[in-house]
Amino acid sequence: MAKSNNHRCRQLWASGIALWFALLTGIGSATAAPLEQGRLSVAGDHVLEVEIARTAQERSRGLMERDRLAADAGMLFLYETDQPASSAYWMYRTRIPLDIAFVDDQGVIRSLKTMAPCRSTTPSECPAYPSGAAFRAALETNAGYFDEHGIGVGDRIELAPWLESRQP
Repeated sequence: MAKSNNHRCRQLWASGIALWFALLTGIGSATAAPLEQGRLSVAGDHVLEVEIARTAQERSRGLMERDRLAADAGMLFLYETDQPASSAYWMYRTRIPLDIAFVDDQGVIRSLKTMAPCRSTTPSECPAYPSGAAFRAALETNAGYFDEHGIGVGDRIELAPWLESRQP
């Protein structure tokens, strides 16, 4: 009997974790709510059309399940407070290669990474990409965008309007 109860507890625990993950990422909903959109100035000379991810659920979903991203598009992940250098992004269920810029509260790019899609169906098999620097926002674009436009660490993103504004 103890063996059966132990097995049942493990099943319930695993189901609970799966439900938590589905709720957090919005998986299982017919469609995700549309995100706030806007234009973002990058390094003074470049403009990206971005979707804004402000909430934990929006940030968790990110660019998952997308087959493409327009050439001058991206996703801006905003946080209410600074995130530590150990914070990481991953590519679970993300189909397109991406660049990510980790940006401080002054709009300065502190770290850049290129992230490859993770084809695994097991989340724990997808690599994590730690920022390596404290950040207040992260900007994802198509892989190669920053190199192609000569954008690097130390360049600025016009972040202030996004940090000051709040979603209605």
